[in-house]
Amino acid sequence: MKREEIRICVMRVGGTNCDSETKRAFSDLGVRTETIHLNRLIKKEELFDYTALVFPGGFSYGDYVRAGAIWAKSAQTKLHKDLMGFVEEGRPILGICNGFQVLVEAGLLPGFEGVSEYPEAALATNVPIGYRCNWVYMKHENSGRCLFTQKIQKGRVLRMPVAHAEGRFLFSKEKEDRYLKELYDNDQIVFRYCYENGEHANGGYLANPNGAFHDIAGICNPEGTIFGLMPHPERACYGWQLPDWTKEEMMMESGDGRLIFESMIEYLSKKP
Repeated sequence: MKREEIRICVMRVGGTNCDSETKRAFSDLGVRTETIHLNRLIKKEELFDYTALVFPGGFSYGDYVRAGAIWAKSAQTKLHKDLMGFVEEGRPILGICNGFQVLVEAGLLPGFEGVSEYPEAALATNVPIGYRCNWVYMKHENSGRCLFTQKIQKGRVLRMPVAHAEGRFLFSKEKEDRYLKELYDNDQIVFRYCYENGEHANGGYLANPNGAFHDIAGICNPEGTIFGLMPHPERACYGWQLPDWTKEEMMMESGDGRLIFESMIEYLSKKP
């Protein structure tokens, strides 16, 4: 598939606030990217006009009930047939921050046995409680299953910002051990919070900004076609976005976040 034939849908609803940055990250890679409101997708039934779907960050519907819950339920009920078809065809779906919360609430992740009727995990209130907006390190743990990180060497440490109040990934206590084993068996763990030297955070507040179980910052489904992460790659695409760019003798051309978008587009470019 030629790059100019790839069409990316960045969905938005009331409260999303990262759609423009996400659109730019894709557009700069030479693919056609559009920001489309959920209501338009519902009325015009045009989801299958797009090659890939992105749920960007923000605070959809004010994050009432739970972060991402209303957006997830709206997409589930009003786009159910098309969304399920999208999943079944293996078209890429990316969820960033609020989008990750949507994918979990909608049962698209972790997706151990396909799309689940009820959430199998949660992205709960940060511990300690509070909004986090800072740069973090995370280690790439995937062995190749996730199509969104195929350009990233396993074990590499990346730096991106977080901006959330409900980012603590967790399972119910009685299922923690079983579900964690499934994540590893299926190569579904993509990123874990860590220190700059690559040492896992082990729940340490300075490296794990929300208290996430097993330091989980991002996971994919068993097929590797659906990916959600809490850090914001669209805010770490360009050298001028990096917090210490003024200290560099020469500003870096790009940030680590760009690798995620490049991986996704390179994967699509190789498809017939």
